[in-house]
Amino acid sequence: MTRKIQTPDEVPEGETIILSAHGSAPEVFRRCAERGLRVIDATCPLVSKVHAEVRRYAGRGATVLLVGHIDHDEVIGTRGEAPERVVVVEDVEQARTVAVPDPDRVALTTQTTLSLDDTAAIVAVLRERFPALIEPASSDICYATQNRQDAVKEIVSMGASLILVIGSPTSSNAQRLVEVAQALGADARLIDDENAIDEAMLDGHEIVGVTAGASTPEELVQAVISRLADKGYDEHDEVTVAREDVHFRLPRQVAAR
Repeated sequence: MTRKIQTPDEVPEGETIILSAHGSAPEVFRRCAERGLRVIDATCPLVSKVHAEVRRYAGRGATVLLVGHIDHDEVIGTRGEAPERVVVVEDVEQARTVAVPDPDRVALTTQTTLSLDDTAAIVAVLRERFPALIEPASSDICYATQNRQDAVKEIVSMGASLILVIGSPTSSNAQRLVEVAQALGADARLIDDENAIDEAMLDGHEIVGVTAGASTPEELVQAVISRLADKGYDEHDEVTVAREDVHFRLPRQVAAR
């Protein structure tokens, strides 16, 4: 049996714990070791990249400005790498006012589940305020998150007046997809599955777009498409804005089984 837990202390000693793709702070790994837990580290490699950047920048004595949402699991885990040196910047206003001990020793990292659109204005302010700002050699933004947001823009431009986003209310990247569609003038709804679709939701919409959060199972997407077909939306086109051919290895502990 598996269940979601908040801390390693909820897991019986000697049992197995799977750490979230959002990444975990070093303190979590330390506590797992103290309790003798078998750890399956499912951290996304893109998140691991950000953790490594924070360790590197902080090790050089820089203040790390982390653009993201302070209560997001990924940001909590990333801050844990160097809590005394990481400052979270959530919006443009904070970017304009954030203070650092040494303006010549400042570095930038980003929550991976945002997008270039989400961060552009914030990063522009930080670059202007801190000319010596050190930035990663490659973007921290998750390619899957960016591609899905670009696809939503394309779908709306094709005439879709309703966008159904399949995903959890706790999913940051799914919430962003809703916001992107709404910003473009479309009606957008976050749904768990096909059972959330009713006549009132579809009323007045000739073209309906469907997208999903990065971790939404494909079978849920197909179930939603099938339900829409049952309700008269039986013609559909697939919008592709980029080919995703990136493959990550399974966690070492899983691949070895």
